[in-house]
Order: sequence, then C-alpha cells, then structure tokens
Amino acid sequence: MGTLKWITGGLGFVLTGPIGGIIGLAAGYLIEEMAKGTDTFVPPGGQRQQNQSTRRGDFTLSFLVLIAAVMKADGKVLKSELDFVKQYLLKMYGETHAREAVRTLGDILKQHIPIQDVSRQIRHNMDYDSRVQLTHLLFAVAAADGTVSSIEVDTIKMIAGAMGITPNDWTSIKAMFVTDQHWAYKILEVDPNASNEDIKKAYRKMAVKFHPDKVAHLGEEYQAQAKEKFQKVNQAYEELKKQKNLN
Repeated sequence: MGTLKWITGGLGFVLTGPIGGIIGLAAGYLIEEMAKGTDTFVPPGGQRQQNQSTRRGDFTLSFLVLIAAVMKADGKVLKSELDFVKQYLLKMYGETHAREAVRTLGDILKQHIPIQDVSRQIRHNMDYDSRVQLTHLLFAVAAADGTVSSIEVDTIKMIAGAMGITPNDWTSIKAMFVTDQHWAYKILEVDPNASNEDIKKAYRKMAVKFHPDKVAHLGEEYQAQAKEKFQKVNQAYEELKKQKNLN
C-alpha cells in the first residue's frame, strides 16, 4: 500500500473500521507515519469529534470507497464513470497521485463494500458540510454517462441517509442532477406555491449553506469543486426569477 503515502498526512478515522478494512491501511508503516502528526492521527478505535474539520485524506479515501459502491450498484462499471473519476483525481492531485488513487480504486472495486457500515463510519467521523460535498460528488460521477439510473439514485440515497444527510438537502442535491419541472424549487428547498419573499429567503439560506467556503478546510481543490454546487443554487434562483418576474 506504499502508493498511499502521499495522503498519510491527512488520514485519521479511515485507518479503522470498515473503511480501514477495505483499503487495507493496517500496514505498520502507515500507523507510524500517522503517529508523527498528532493533530491528524486518530488512534485505532478513536472517533473524531463532530465539530472538527475533516482531513483531506479522510475525505479522499471515503470518496473512493463510496464511489466504488455507486459504480458497482448497477452491476457494471462504465468507462465514462471511470474516466470521470480519473479526470477528477487528475484535476485534484496531479498526474502521479491521480494514477496512484486510480489504482487504489481498482483494488476497492474488487471487494465487497458494506455500504451501510461505511456510511455510518463516515457520519460519526466527518463534519456535515463534507458529507454534503461527498453526496454531490457521488451524483456527479453517476451522471458522467449522461444519466443517473434509478439503481444509482437508490444507492446514493441509502448512502446519504446512513451518512445523516437531511431529507431536504438530499432532495436539493438530487435535483441538481435528476431534473423535473420543479427542479429549481427543489434545489432551493421551497414549495412550488412559495411566495416571492419565501423564494428570496430560501435563496439566501441555500447560498450560505452550499457556499464553497464551507469546505475550505479540505483544501483549495475541493473548494473549487464545491463551486459547482453553489452555481446550481444560483441557476435555480435565476430560473425562478424568470418564471415569477422577481427583481
């Protein structure tokens, strides 16, 4: 597992539990590396406090495990999905590290993934804003082939529920990728009969909730990725402004 040394500075809870078992991070040298950084290391059996920011390494490996589960959900791993993940990792980490991460993903795809257990481990150790961003990224990969299958939607819903994502936030994120006539209302988490003032208030609330600064602790790369979610909120508001002639 030497290929994972590039993220040991940001690992913690993924060393233990079902995620640790899947990615095989029990190797002695990793624990030794982690022990050198006491501010990032969560000892075996430990649990991160909910008010602590998620470490970048924890987020990345959690994403790889969860996206493997989504990619396997419909019984086949599509080239378009794998290409999206490769490009995503390339943009995030550069060619060398992305290649290592893709190899890790390949190993994960060969294993059984206990989705509920993995998702609960993430819920107990990762801050909420990071879990919201994970949910958004899962949909982004699922939509890489131009559509999100019902099986993929059900799988992501199961993951989001076990991670503690609220029903409103789940519906909002889903509407960014699976659209219908009320997609803009769903993204802003308002009823189609909402007043103009309620829509304005909802937009301000969602703009704060999904602002990229919410995941600044993950690093500039993830903050830039989060802008896509923020832009969807703005698109939804612009759509409703046109429909209702809002100023």
